[in-house]
Amino acid sequence: MTLRLVSWNVNGIRAVHSKELFQPFLDEVQPDIVCLQEIKAHQEQSPLELEGFHEYWHSAEKPGYSGTAIFSKIKPLKVTQGLAKRLEAKHELDDDDFGNTNTEGRVITAEFDDFYLVTVYTPNVKDDLSRLAVRHEKWDPAFLAHVTALAKKKPVAFCGDLNVAHTEDDLARPKPNVGKAGFTDEERAGFDAMLNAGFVDTYRMFTQGNGHYTWWSYRGGARSNNVGWRIDYFLVSDDLAPKVLDAQIHDQIMGSDHCPVSITLDL
Repeated sequence: MTLRLVSWNVNGIRAVHSKELFQPFLDEVQPDIVCLQEIKAHQEQSPLELEGFHEYWHSAEKPGYSGTAIFSKIKPLKVTQGLAKRLEAKHELDDDDFGNTNTEGRVITAEFDDFYLVTVYTPNVKDDLSRLAVRHEKWDPAFLAHVTALAKKKPVAFCGDLNVAHTEDDLARPKPNVGKAGFTDEERAGFDAMLNAGFVDTYRMFTQGNGHYTWWSYRGGARSNNVGWRIDYFLVSDDLAPKVLDAQIHDQIMGSDHCPVSITLDL
């Protein structure tokens, strides 16, 4: 059985729908499971008519903010929201740390027969880096502990907007962005920790070099000039990596400042 898994930060599901671009995305990419970030809506506000998909929403309490969703043609065995509270005290997220009490809707975990699938909308550290310390010291270790604990039970794939460009090949202009939000040493170390824990960046299994981006500023013709960042990813545990047939960036799909990314699994 082959499965196509797709992740997309839609920057507002209602906005994408209003542009009449969501159904064409489904028609073109043909996903079996869709993971969305920054949905900015509750399920009862959804304009979508998704025939054949089971829908799982984790919306932020704050209107028009954050949130994640999973739409799957295969019914999961179990779906949970938020991060598991199985962490050392020094890495425990407080109630006001990025809505760990599920107020910001940043994580959904779906269990299937052969693997876990996690979608995540990682917090941005802000331009002034005011949230860098809590991101580095709490969020990144907490999320890594979550997916590592799952990987002890069965293979794991996780995807989403991780809000970091890992290497200089992952953004068009690395030199002027060193130390800025999305390209700080601390954020990049958080990504390194995922790789060191045995997770694999699937896109780099198939494609090397720069020029391959998933987010572009709305300013200055960044997308048309491909002045972008690769901050949207699919990572898999090392035992799932041999089953990844391909990994793609769908930069022709419009509707958001991000584009979708996908993997195909042979299970």
